[in-house]
Amino acid sequence: MRWFSIVAIAVVVSLVGCSSPDDVPAISSTESRAESPDRVQRVRDDIDAAVASGVSGVIATLTENGETTTLAAGVGDRATGVPIPAEPPQQVRVGSVSKSFIAAIVLQLVTEGRIQLDEPIDTYLPGSIVGDSVDGRVITVRQILQHRSGLPEFADSPEIDEYGAALDGRTFTPDDQLAIALRRPAQFAPGARFTYTNTNYLLAAMLVERITGRPYTDALQDRIIRPLGLTGTYLPATGEHDIRGPHPRGYAPINGIRTDVTRIEPSVPWAAGALVSTGDDLNRYFLDLVAGKVVAAPELQQMLAALPTGVDGMPEYGLGVMSAELSCGTSYMAILTRALCP
Repeated sequence: MRWFSIVAIAVVVSLVGCSSPDDVPAISSTESRAESPDRVQRVRDDIDAAVASGVSGVIATLTENGETTTLAAGVGDRATGVPIPAEPPQQVRVGSVSKSFIAAIVLQLVTEGRIQLDEPIDTYLPGSIVGDSVDGRVITVRQILQHRSGLPEFADSPEIDEYGAALDGRTFTPDDQLAIALRRPAQFAPGARFTYTNTNYLLAAMLVERITGRPYTDALQDRIIRPLGLTGTYLPATGEHDIRGPHPRGYAPINGIRTDVTRIEPSVPWAAGALVSTGDDLNRYFLDLVAGKVVAAPELQQMLAALPTGVDGMPEYGLGVMSAELSCGTSYMAILTRALCP
């Protein structure tokens, strides 16, 4: 089975008041020796099309046979109109890609015999998951990693606003987030179906902390970031609103107005979505992951054993990763913006 890694991140999205294509700078790119020029061109065409459609900027990092190519299109700051540079590697908030890192650490702990996937979460976090039709004694660790727990979604609550929290100086603890989630009833009985829910990975990171006896950031650093040499990857601390390294600005519509939302409060998404990384680092991580350098083979097989989600347009979901197989036999992880056959 062949894996080809492309990480493409639409880093500066403008859905309101978009410029015309003529107002957006042409693609800026750097290229190392590429094994598949046609594939690189197709990705280049894709990101140019994204910018033409109104996305302010895109960075795409392609790695194949040990060679990496970085492409960039559009602007990294709408105020200045400066194009996104392809080099040095740009740091961006990678959102729910963060969940794969949590799942990998949990599976490392499974390998070590410290967690069992089919054990109830209450075994490890006793008495913590109790609410309206919510009972941690009948929700397994595997169901949490698969988004099949039925737990309510903390991110549905109005106070969960990472941009607004940064403006107001509000912060959250994982216990705060869990309490917010448990105000709501369960979405369904454990195992009944798939529903993507951030609360699952909030709990998974809390599980890592309980088992290791250390902050999640320490486990992340010691188990993945440092061993793999991911020099551009980190989980921001509570109150750390800015991105540390070179980065583009990020925009989103708020009340119909395109707003710079680059600065956020990272304790809101926390481990489930606040990770900062680069395309280079993410490609290294995912290629090392499927090569068995992050998670041991038996647990990696379970991680990649994806089930149908029952959601139109959504690939199958394993443990912290989506995946699918193309008609040409190439497998890909669905965090990738485009999967290309050789």
